[in-house]
Amino acid sequence: MAITLLNPEGLPKIDVYRQVSVATGSKLVFLAGQVAWDADGVTVGEGDLAAQVERCYLNVGTALTEAGASFDDVAKLTVYVVDWTPDKMPLLLEGLSRATEKLGVTSAPPVTMIGVAALDIPEHLVEIEATAVID
Repeated sequence: MAITLLNPEGLPKIDVYRQVSVATGSKLVFLAGQVAWDADGVTVGEGDLAAQVERCYLNVGTALTEAGASFDDVAKLTVYVVDWTPDKMPLLLEGLSRATEKLGVTSAPPVTMIGVAALDIPEHLVEIEATAVID
């Protein structure tokens, strides 16, 4: 495996991700931010943050598979959330939990979450991009 996930001593242990990933592979995979579109470009879960997080994560999984990678190869996730406030965290975690259960994902790479004013269209509440490393 090209990615090793770490939680260094002296940094907080966060349940849903690790603080550091060390990549030793030779092929980088950069995914465009994935939004809550189905294969036909229809928004899934309009107005429902948990449903959109789930769909975004499933779309990331689809893109990784096409590149010959999996979530075990993800070195970093970036999550953009419209009008982010901490009270939205339970919905974000619910969507993430549903998606990881469906995908059988157990890895938790470093994550940066960024609040934004808007995304590509008003119906999209979240966008997730990933960087992976494979041999």
